[in-house]
Amino acid sequence: MTHYIDVDVRPILRSGGEPFSVIMAALQGLEPGQGIRLYATFKPLPLFAVMAEKGFAHSERELDGGQWEVLFTPAVTKPDQAAVANPSAFEEWPEPALKLDNRDLDPPEPMVRILAAADQLAPGETLSALLRREPVFLFPQLEKRGFRWLGGFTPDGETYELTVRAPS
Repeated sequence: MTHYIDVDVRPILRSGGEPFSVIMAALQGLEPGQGIRLYATFKPLPLFAVMAEKGFAHSERELDGGQWEVLFTPAVTKPDQAAVANPSAFEEWPEPALKLDNRDLDPPEPMVRILAAADQLAPGETLSALLRREPVFLFPQLEKRGFRWLGGFTPDGETYELTVRAPS
């Protein structure tokens, strides 16, 4: 039987904050057989894919006022961790056809701009984007559309550099 740790991100969301780090911190603290009971002000659809990649199934129910309770339960078998492009293959990628600086934009605009720009790439072309944070909700969307990606924080830890390659 799964024991659930409550994570209520509604106050963070109401104040305009980003609760992803809180959710991931709770995830890191789980013991075997524990799951997360998440409370949110909306149905966190992008989080479902992230948690599935980390080996958690979900079930959700709408509460009063359009709020949601989501149970993330450890799956019986864990799928592979998030797909990351092979670094050696990255070296062969062409120079970016497009460069975006999304550091001054608030979520979800960076994700929207990157997806729109990626859809305009010719087969095999790349784009690069600079962001304030790791775009964890963008990764499943890119993978679903067949794009490959590689990213990481710059040495100063202030900027996340993302390169996206269109399918060939």
